[in-house]
Amino acid sequence: MDLINKIRAGAKGSDIRIVLPEGAEERTLKAADIILEEDLAALILLGNVEEIKENARHWNLKHISKASIIDPLSNDRKQYFADLLFELRKHKGLLMEQALKLVEDPLYLAVLLIKAGEADGEVAGANNATGDVLRPAFQVIKTLPGISAVSGAFIMVVSDKQYGDEGVMIFADCAVNPDPTVKELAEIALASAQTARSIAGIEPRVAMLSFSTKGSAKHEKAQKMIDATILAKALDPDLQIDGELQADAAIVEAIGRKKAPDSTIAGKANVLVFPSLETGNIAYKLVQRLAGAEAIGPVLQGLAAPINDLSRGCSVEDIVNLVAITVNQAKNSVYKQKRHN
Repeated sequence: MDLINKIRAGAKGSDIRIVLPEGAEERTLKAADIILEEDLAALILLGNVEEIKENARHWNLKHISKASIIDPLSNDRKQYFADLLFELRKHKGLLMEQALKLVEDPLYLAVLLIKAGEADGEVAGANNATGDVLRPAFQVIKTLPGISAVSGAFIMVVSDKQYGDEGVMIFADCAVNPDPTVKELAEIALASAQTARSIAGIEPRVAMLSFSTKGSAKHEKAQKMIDATILAKALDPDLQIDGELQADAAIVEAIGRKKAPDSTIAGKANVLVFPSLETGNIAYKLVQRLAGAEAIGPVLQGLAAPINDLSRGCSVEDIVNLVAITVNQAKNSVYKQKRHN
């Protein structure tokens, strides 16, 4: 069974509630039908009720009746959600009339449903830019306790099974932070380790990457990764992590033994934390194209509830898979603890 099928199997039969703000959009609605047929999640669709039902009939979708549908414009609980948003944002100068208008925006209503405990996660972006998806999430959901950095990881699956865990690796941050601080790099390491466990199903061995291995070069950028490694260990003493390591020393066992003989991670890493967004983004795209790797993501990490952003060029299958990933995130202990506090 390949990784995506394992992820979908892990989501199957759960009671996790995922809200889809672009409920009337064609790919989203067709994906919702598959999700409901395969019992991957309980769904809340946002949009005009009659439009969604008519589109479902037009595209011969059989399972949409299993979803809850909420129209943000005619929602009879508009005042309730406006009150919630107002309380959360009044210190930022938000006025009640502005809150009443914002709750008509499906992207705001989606995160308010999560905040109110009526949904567990969100998938959006088929019709909306990343910034528009993330802005309400940052304002309403915020980050996990002790985490200041939201990051984006890719689950990379390469055909050569000698790398990572049978070819499965996590690359981060590839999507959000252009120049992370030492603290943010440490948090990205911890969040990526959790992604490895909850989605990829592997026990993380984290390498903090640089152009230097164990002091082979002296530079402030290499020192930054050393300091981030020390901080990550302090934040989670049980985490298997080492750095700074060059990429070959991190993933090739013979080179790892030669360059870092005392390291338990060198040559065995399955989670790679890059020093900057440019390095992470370039690396995942090169591996994807040159090695023919499957790149699953980006999976957003660090938010207090699982919220994931689609590419506007996504396929129906992309949406189904990202919902399954979001369900697996919501099932893990970090998010469960947040939901039940």
